[in-house]
Amino acid sequence: MNNPRANSSDTRRRLLEAAEALFIRHGYEGMLLRQITSEAKVNLAAVNYHFGSKEALVQELLSSRLDRLNAERLQLLSLCEERFGAATLDAPTVLGILFVPAVRLSRDSAGGISFMRLLGRVYSDPSPFVRGFLYEHYQPIYERFFEAFARALPHQSRNELGTRLHFALKALSGVLAGENMDELIAAICVGEAVSDSLMLGRLVAFVSPLLTTPFDNLAQVRQVEQVMGLAPAAAQAADATLRADGEPAAGRKPRGILPLWAEKVVGV
Repeated sequence: MNNPRANSSDTRRRLLEAAEALFIRHGYEGMLLRQITSEAKVNLAAVNYHFGSKEALVQELLSSRLDRLNAERLQLLSLCEERFGAATLDAPTVLGILFVPAVRLSRDSAGGISFMRLLGRVYSDPSPFVRGFLYEHYQPIYERFFEAFARALPHQSRNELGTRLHFALKALSGVLAGENMDELIAAICVGEAVSDSLMLGRLVAFVSPLLTTPFDNLAQVRQVEQVMGLAPAAAQAADATLRADGEPAAGRKPRGILPLWAEKVVGV
């Protein structure tokens, strides 16, 4: 005999799993209710019955994934401040505090394989709905970590720090959302078998310069100006090459950037 409560729970779970898969692939604006119901193999009425709307469905999905993550982040930040002293935490350490719970949950939680890609999509999705959800539910967490970064980088104005954090975390989110996690880890580990702590250390090393490298490096500005001076000639040469060779071959299967670069490096 069928258990209606069990069937209802299973339908709810399938809807959440389908919404997560489609959100990762297409973002909030690109996913449609009919796609969700088709992937979950349920009818449209099931969404209205269990959640009431697409917005409520995605809110529950994000809360189920992010609430625990951000609770762990706050607890870990507090523990590190108590153990090491809040004034002694540098920017790479604060980045590590952000990353460690995410990697831990991606290893331990159900659906962990897609967890990091979901995070990447959440933090890079431009939808006003997603941006509003994050602001409404997690603003105190952002403020808590912003103050930790501000203590670690006291020479930066709050405007500059905000800009740097925006670009650093946006860049990382874009990579997480767009790449297969196994390929991302393999690229970070450069083909080695490494521990999570070493892998995270390398990830922090990649991101940290976005927060700490001086903005106004005059020598670098001059180098960029020299390159810009050569750009018109390069554009003309590129136009001539395209006219001579025709358009690039069509029908190539798109691939992530990491495998492409890895192949080029290996081939050197």
